[in-house]
Amino acid sequence: MEEELKCPVCGSLFREPIILPCSHNVCLPCARTIAVQTPDGEQHLPQPLLHSRGSGLPAAAAAAPPLDQDPAAGPACSGGSGGAAGGLGGGAGGGGDHADKLSLYSETDSGYGSYTPSLKSPNGVRVLPMVPAPPGSSAAAARGAACSSLSSSSSSSITCPQCHRSASLDHRGLRGFQRNRLLEAIVQRYQQGRGAVHGASAAAAVAICQLCDRTPPEPAATLCEQCDVLYCAACQLKCHPSRGPFAKHRLVQPPPPPAPAEAASASPGAAQGAPSGGGGCKSPGGAGAGAAGGGAARKFPTCPEHEMENYSMYCVSCRTPVCYLCLEEGRHGKHEVKQLGAMWKQHKAQLSQALNGVSDKAKEAKEFLVQLKNILQQIQENGLDYEACLVAQCDALVDALTRQKAKLLTKVTKEREHKLKMVWDQINHCTLKLRQSTGLMEYCLEVIKENDPSGFLQISDALIKRVQVSQEQWVKGALEPKVSAEFDLTLDSEPLLQAIHQLDFIQMKLPPVPLLQLEKCCTHNNSVTLAWRMPPFTHSPVDGYILELDDGDGGQFREVYVGKETLCTIDGLHFNSTYNARVKAFNTSGVGPYSKTVVLQTSDVAWFTFDPNSGHRDIILSNDNQTATCSSYDDRVVLGTAAFSKGVHYWELHVDRYDNHPDPAFGVARASVVKDMMLGKDDKAWAMYVDNNRSWFMHCNSHTNRTEGGVCKGATVGVLLDLNKHTLTFFINGQQQGPTAFSHVDGVFMPALSLNRNVQVTLHTGLEVPTNLGRPKLSGN
Repeated sequence: MEEELKCPVCGSLFREPIILPCSHNVCLPCARTIAVQTPDGEQHLPQPLLHSRGSGLPAAAAAAPPLDQDPAAGPACSGGSGGAAGGLGGGAGGGGDHADKLSLYSETDSGYGSYTPSLKSPNGVRVLPMVPAPPGSSAAAARGAACSSLSSSSSSSITCPQCHRSASLDHRGLRGFQRNRLLEAIVQRYQQGRGAVHGASAAAAVAICQLCDRTPPEPAATLCEQCDVLYCAACQLKCHPSRGPFAKHRLVQPPPPPAPAEAASASPGAAQGAPSGGGGCKSPGGAGAGAAGGGAARKFPTCPEHEMENYSMYCVSCRTPVCYLCLEEGRHGKHEVKQLGAMWKQHKAQLSQALNGVSDKAKEAKEFLVQLKNILQQIQENGLDYEACLVAQCDALVDALTRQKAKLLTKVTKEREHKLKMVWDQINHCTLKLRQSTGLMEYCLEVIKENDPSGFLQISDALIKRVQVSQEQWVKGALEPKVSAEFDLTLDSEPLLQAIHQLDFIQMKLPPVPLLQLEKCCTHNNSVTLAWRMPPFTHSPVDGYILELDDGDGGQFREVYVGKETLCTIDGLHFNSTYNARVKAFNTSGVGPYSKTVVLQTSDVAWFTFDPNSGHRDIILSNDNQTATCSSYDDRVVLGTAAFSKGVHYWELHVDRYDNHPDPAFGVARASVVKDMMLGKDDKAWAMYVDNNRSWFMHCNSHTNRTEGGVCKGATVGVLLDLNKHTLTFFINGQQQGPTAFSHVDGVFMPALSLNRNVQVTLHTGLEVPTNLGRPKLSGN
């Protein structure tokens, strides 16, 4: 977690961290060093000209006051922590339009602004050079002169050292950025847990003035709650007069530092129970001051625009806490706002949920590392075994095998080195990711412990995104070994001596067991689809696969597919049946073992439509092939897409149009039925044809079983096919027309229909078999 608590500029633990617009954090003293001042005249130059400037700092920037002070504060602009004494930046001048242009230029540029500083911090980030004080003057006088010489027509910007996005500073300078007091508290707890507070207790024993030029600095007499700066009596009169803009600031006594025993016994639990908000007084040392202030109750943070008001709401549009004055008078008046406590709980829950995913991946990574280390040991052992076997075989061939033995040893060594290198690379890569994820987890857990809603919401969005990105880094396959510990090298020592120079490793083995991909195996109506693959790290070649399926009644397996594909669909199975399937692979060495058996259940009822490929060319289908009509006055046949060979099935046809009393026919047929005549006139179909008064059963052009009752527009014709009893029963508007037997007929039957242009019907399938002679219930389309 320590890496999460270090400033990207100075590389040390955060001191007075502020939140940049990009959601990254930086120390306030470091922010002064990386801020860049741009004269007003440069803002109107084109972007290429801005970047063609030299890296020297303009004179106007050298004389600028610290960026975290209000320009209207007069001499107070010389204040700041010891780490920011030499940090210079731009003023608050320049209109809003210029600031927007400067921000736009900076975001599209990969640099740090129009003036490139020349120095670098310990972490590799460029910072502004220190500006020496004019000769013959004190540092305070020099800062006062710099403040007085500030041009009102200048603007400043700061570039994030992590994502390199730039942001313009307004009239408040760096004080316009919110203070990350939650991060301060976590750093403080971390220092206490690490024992750093003991080394800092001596320096923080007495709160000292943060603006003193004396050596040593004078003890602090006053703390300004708005400026968050400690003053001695002399510096308070000089830098913080009680008039003008400072008249509204509240000056209080600096809080006493905790006793050494109290600081040593402070625990994270105690810090968590303290009120939310920022820390107490600060010393020039930064980290020591933060540790010293941790024992005292932290005050609630105030709104930077309304310094006397605490946060009470959360602006959803701007994603920031706001006070009630921001809603009544400020720019958040028309924005969507929600309760601070509700959003705090919501974001904390989101962060916890995202953190669970990273925690699971970290656990898998630890187990994966153990697996990789076991593979290392197995590779070493297997490598030694192969070397010993190889040496024994080569020694038996005496001098004739000496040269070939060296070549074969080289192959084994290279194979082992290759496997070891790949495993070590995986170990190093996985260890690095695990360390990063673990550090982020520890940091997030500390954030979740915090009870400061506003502080939490300041960083929650960015932290949630980081956790989600960290989880996405564990892509599929990242926790799988890239190599196996096995050495697929087999030496054959039987060939004659004249074949010794062609001696090499034989890698041919029987193929391993295929793995069924259950997530891709499925059933649809009376067809099943199976998919499989070979296990990883398989070096044996595969020439093809054999798929076997039983008969649906637990009988013998039979081959249904032989080929090289790893996906197969079998059609024409029984409805409402359970099938067992298995697969095996083969190559020139033989047939490998069977896979595990997968059980597949076909549909209970049939869902089908009219088949456009089986119908006569005069048949016209619509409504997703569920509605049929004909363009000819002669009878034409169309079949359904389902094929039945077993079980009981029922479907209905609704008569949408019935003109001039035609004779449509309904029933079942073989796939080879004649398509250009009425259904039932050949021996391949069994049907009922009906007019507006009566119906007949017809097969082989023979009319039988005449029944009164015909069809009209709006009528419903039901067809009940019972292949267990070999019967075909018809219903017209729910009235049974009598069962018709077609005994001793086996094979595959498909729903069939014949009609001409005077009739239009719509098919309804997926229906339950009717249990009485009444009208069957229509249960689906």
